[in-house]
Amino acid sequence: LLLFVVFGLLLFTFQVRVTEVAVVTTFGRPSGSGITEPGLYFKWPWPIQKIHRFDRRTHNFESKYEETLTADSFNLLAMTYAGWTITEPSVFFPKFGSDLGQVEKALEGMVRSAQNAVIGRHPFAHFVNTDPAQLKFTEIEREILQLVQEQCRANRYGIEVQFLGIKRLGLPESVTQSVFETMRTERNRLAKAIESEGTAEASRIRAAANAEAARTLAEADAKATRIRSQGEAAALQYYQVFEQNPELANLLLSLSALEAILKERATLILDQRTPPFDLLNAPKAPAPAPPHP
Repeated sequence: LLLFVVFGLLLFTFQVRVTEVAVVTTFGRPSGSGITEPGLYFKWPWPIQKIHRFDRRTHNFESKYEETLTADSFNLLAMTYAGWTITEPSVFFPKFGSDLGQVEKALEGMVRSAQNAVIGRHPFAHFVNTDPAQLKFTEIEREILQLVQEQCRANRYGIEVQFLGIKRLGLPESVTQSVFETMRTERNRLAKAIESEGTAEASRIRAAANAEAARTLAEADAKATRIRSQGEAAALQYYQVFEQNPELANLLLSLSALEAILKERATLILDQRTPPFDLLNAPKAPAPAPPHP
């Protein structure tokens, strides 16, 4: 009885895993809309019904490295990649059966036409440019993906392209040199513009510095003249005092000089007659008067 039950389960049931979708065919024709949810299902034994399973995980696809033309007549070599899944197994099976190679052929044609159409609407500067703000890779990939998805829905392939991107982008050898020359010219133009701005800014800073230096010198000269005038006026007062008693003035100057020199501990070897050190000498005794005859 146990063997009979097991044999009956094998004949009348089948299991769909989480990573699978399935189509049940009755005498070779699809029955229902396909099975997209995992679980245990009932069926009639072969040859009445047959189960066709497909992997529901994302399938990878890469287009060929092909040449296409931009809006401003530049040749580009582009290769795109895409990820697709089976969403409607009952629609997918009649068109492709179990041959995934047929799916890739269909995708290759759709991706090629969408890629050529979108790239043909964009100039070369959206692909290769020294200014990152002008690059439009994300927008271009989004436009190609939308076109491919629309074609899949229009043709009812039972698949959905979930993502698409440009994997590789190149230039034909005939175009590379002209592109480099264009980029070099653009770089030289930017360098000259920056150099001109730097020269103008340097001239402005130099002029401002010269003006500030002239103003500072003028203020310093005026202040020096004012201080010199004040000093001369003060010196004139001292000169008037000195003229009243020149000997006292010389003595005061000598004492001031001596105090300034001997302010710190020092040893000097000088001639005693050198002013102002001559003040340290003992005064000479007056010469005796000659005897009266």
